[in-house]
Amino acid sequence: MPHEHEEPDFRSLAEAPAHTRFLPGTAIEIVRPPVRGRAIRSALFDFDGTLSLIRAGWQDVMIPMMVEILLEAAPRDSRQALETLVRDFVTELTGKQTIYQMIRLAEEVRKRGGRPRDPQEYKAEYLRRLMQRIGERREGLRNGRYRPEDWLVPGSLELLNLLRQRDVELYLASGTDQPDVREEAALLGLDRYFEHRIFGALEDYRRFSKAKVIQDALREHGVSGECLLGFGDGYVEIVNVKEAGGTAVAVASDEAFRDGRVDAWKRDRLIRAGADLVIPDYRQCHELIDYLWSA
Repeated sequence: MPHEHEEPDFRSLAEAPAHTRFLPGTAIEIVRPPVRGRAIRSALFDFDGTLSLIRAGWQDVMIPMMVEILLEAAPRDSRQALETLVRDFVTELTGKQTIYQMIRLAEEVRKRGGRPRDPQEYKAEYLRRLMQRIGERREGLRNGRYRPEDWLVPGSLELLNLLRQRDVELYLASGTDQPDVREEAALLGLDRYFEHRIFGALEDYRRFSKAKVIQDALREHGVSGECLLGFGDGYVEIVNVKEAGGTAVAVASDEAFRDGRVDAWKRDRLIRAGADLVIPDYRQCHELIDYLWSA
């Protein structure tokens, strides 16, 4: 029997410190100084919002769809109240596989006396609508109208090059379905960095988790969690990296503006999940790597 892996709900694992500091002249915020002298051997990346911006704006597809479905179950409910409800639980579950948001949608339909569809059906409809929104981006990357840098968090390729120069094994773990994340990683030119180490959600969602990717990576190289570096804009990967004993970098990327500002909501959430450092993007990746590798 295959092992089943449950992704955790958000929980506050750490108190936000009263004071943090920034590396001089940078936007790199040090929340909890990492243990010095660690030999970093592996790095785990989330995908959407951490490296890829192809799916930026996905909330504007998911939330209206869910409100529409809930209004069918309870037409007398206030649209505004439902929008608030849906936005809250979609936001709360961000970082987990998409199916978990659809499971919650089915629960909300049932609460209102409706007969919910299978969560996988809701997910399929959401992905159909999402592909309508982002299809032009994907096609533009295929035909060369867009450069990969147009749909990457700024500085992503430079950071990956720096890590590869230091012989760090790179892993990518995403809540996006595995065929899609592998296709989009290739469109962005990321497959040459991660090679076969690109993992995404499976149809049987209980057989995949980011924690499992970390466990397998550490086992493969015979190293401890202290040798792990993690980058993510969702709480799941931050929690998993910290529970393994690694150093977690919160990528509080503002996907709309991409101008070096920090998304305040992401920052607060990821600090409470245990992040050691917070960055807006990878524009200052040289300073970040120098700091992490300093004696």
